[in-house]
Amino acid sequence: MNYLDKSQLPTLADRLNHAMSERDIKQESLAVAAGCTQASIQKLSSGKSKKSRFLPAIARALQVDIDWLELGETPTDQFSSDRSRRLRPKDGTPFVLGEISPWDDLTPLDDDEVALPLYKEVEIASGLGRSSVQIDEGRKVRFSSYTLRKAGIDPGNAACATNTGNSNHPLILDRATLGIDKGMTKIIDGQVYALDHDGLLRIKFLYRIPGGLRLRSFNRDEYEDEDYTFEQVMEQRIQIIGRVFWWSTLNPSNTSLLA
Repeated sequence: MNYLDKSQLPTLADRLNHAMSERDIKQESLAVAAGCTQASIQKLSSGKSKKSRFLPAIARALQVDIDWLELGETPTDQFSSDRSRRLRPKDGTPFVLGEISPWDDLTPLDDDEVALPLYKEVEIASGLGRSSVQIDEGRKVRFSSYTLRKAGIDPGNAACATNTGNSNHPLILDRATLGIDKGMTKIIDGQVYALDHDGLLRIKFLYRIPGGLRLRSFNRDEYEDEDYTFEQVMEQRIQIIGRVFWWSTLNPSNTSLLA
């Protein structure tokens, strides 16, 4: 992301339009990702509105610094350890929770860190080609417990997972690490959730529809909406693991290193 300073992009509308262009995200897609209406995005991008309670969610969806988007303050170090303490989510939806780092049993945790379990798809021992979403006992991810609490997330309910595929590209990249709040399984229309779909780990926007549930991908050009009745939800064992509150933006040139 090219963070132009306030002299070059003096208004919120200027910065929003610049970020949308850099991310190649249209108003409709941004509205879906931020959980607001396209009219809200249009008012902000045209300069008709200069404030919105959705700004933190919009910044998260665009993967930009909220201080830059709202105030024009150029971040000096995108991965500074102090950065997560400067961010001020206003709607309870965090968009950046600081840098993550894989660790092993030999790596001591800092006083303010918590080790989160990592979910993955595991093949069932019966050898019938079936899988199950289970915790990977060999891997964990470190987070600041302070940051989780400030985001309203009980560290005991937090977990991580790895995204696969391009169904949510370019919002969530393939192999991105996701933060999941297992304490939030209630469906809020337009929010992103981690699902266990008959043993498959899926990341989808969820919507309630009459008599059932809609699964939506950010990449709607390639992936159509999936509608399920409540009976189909039960038959196909679709279970909500939790709401996705964070995802990494690391985009390595050699993705084989992450396999």
